[in-house]
Amino acid sequence: MKNNIKIIGSGFSSIAAACYLANKGHQVTVFEKNSSIGGRARQLKKEGFTFDMGPSWYWMPDVFERFFGDFNKKPSDYYELIKLSPAYRVYYGVEDFIAIADNLEEIISTFEAIEKGSGKVLAKFMAEAKSNYDIAIKDLVYRPGVSPLELITTETALKVGQFFSNISKDVRKKFKNERLIQILEFPVLFLGAKPSDTPSFYSFMNYADFGMGTWHPKTGMYDVIRGMESLALELGVKFETNSNIEKIIVENKKAVALQVNGNRIDADIILSGADYHHTETLLDPEYRAYSEKYWESKTFAPSSLLFYVGFNKKIENISHHALFFDVDFNQHAKDIYDEPKWPESPLFYANFPSITDKTAAPEGMESGFFLIPLAPGIEDTAELREAYFDKIISRFEALTKQNIKENIIFKESFCKLDFEEVYNSYKGNAYGMANTLLQTAFLRPKLKSKKIENMYFTGQLTVPGPGVPPALISGKLVAELIEKNL
Repeated sequence: MKNNIKIIGSGFSSIAAACYLANKGHQVTVFEKNSSIGGRARQLKKEGFTFDMGPSWYWMPDVFERFFGDFNKKPSDYYELIKLSPAYRVYYGVEDFIAIADNLEEIISTFEAIEKGSGKVLAKFMAEAKSNYDIAIKDLVYRPGVSPLELITTETALKVGQFFSNISKDVRKKFKNERLIQILEFPVLFLGAKPSDTPSFYSFMNYADFGMGTWHPKTGMYDVIRGMESLALELGVKFETNSNIEKIIVENKKAVALQVNGNRIDADIILSGADYHHTETLLDPEYRAYSEKYWESKTFAPSSLLFYVGFNKKIENISHHALFFDVDFNQHAKDIYDEPKWPESPLFYANFPSITDKTAAPEGMESGFFLIPLAPGIEDTAELREAYFDKIISRFEALTKQNIKENIIFKESFCKLDFEEVYNSYKGNAYGMANTLLQTAFLRPKLKSKKIENMYFTGQLTVPGPGVPPALISGKLVAELIEKNL
């Protein structure tokens, strides 16, 4: 039976689901409240500069290959990938950084040079991480989170202890050097929780980092959105931008229509890839599956203070991706998760896409993207944004031994209030709900509404969790669930 399916939001999970559903012959329309598709993966273009506004790391290339492969296509049919070398740098002091190579052999040598004996330990750690990756990404994350039995396989039974230990504890057993520990703890921050709250099994993120490398679509992450849009259009999907969803209409306990810009749009099935909490507020209270108390009790991934900066010169002593860990890693984590407040001394991330992509900035200039992770729900004012920009730029100048403040042509900021306004994001979170032990798989919000028929959800607040590859997987999972329930 072919259905008229309406999808709310046009992020990675929504477009992925649209492709799978259209490929099954359904009539699919995607509604986006903003003027361009992509959700958080939108672009900012200004004065000849181009910025990815959201995701900027391309990890787990095999997940993208699997997505396009489901339609007998390849990523290279739609965009070109460049492997970054180095993958990234981690700064600890003035001209004091560790460069992470684009291959495991060199990374092992780097570790060994810093901590004698750690090379062999890392090789063994990475073998375990690869084993976890093979189990997780090739199997577990492609399950719909319906039952706890999904987690029980021959392979996971052998690793049950890893679900009850944590990344921080495991890494600290194996390595003594604090810098190496931080580098190994860093990838799980993409999962939205502290390393001490993230199960050891998630070391598969270290394999995603060291084992598979860091890539960059030739002209930015928006290349992926454009590629997915092209595929979706080939499959017959329709996109409607500037289309704000005001209400989900329910009749006889079935989701039957959307109210879009004041108009009723009928549907056989409604799927939301927008913020899960926000989507439920579009339903009358009796049809909401999760209470405000439920959402309040959950651990959410951080919000972020972002800056998009145009410089009138090339920036020196820097790599495409750079992490600034010259302050207390653990204190900043406490300021996000334990006692939410603005950090006194924030870690930050900087990304200069114009190093790799010459179209990202005018000739002789540089585009810079800066990110400070923050607690969700935090106070957000123009004065705070400006104060923190000054903090990180002053540190950046000192650490890279150059003056850049006077070379700023413009800067635009994006923070908690913008996440709420532009993406309807709960508490202004940037990445969704954290993947802690009690928020994994079947313990996450469900893909299918528990209260009404024909209402489904996808994206980073449901399974499998935060990040671009999981979003693609989430779109596939919900499309399969819809097909199964027809």
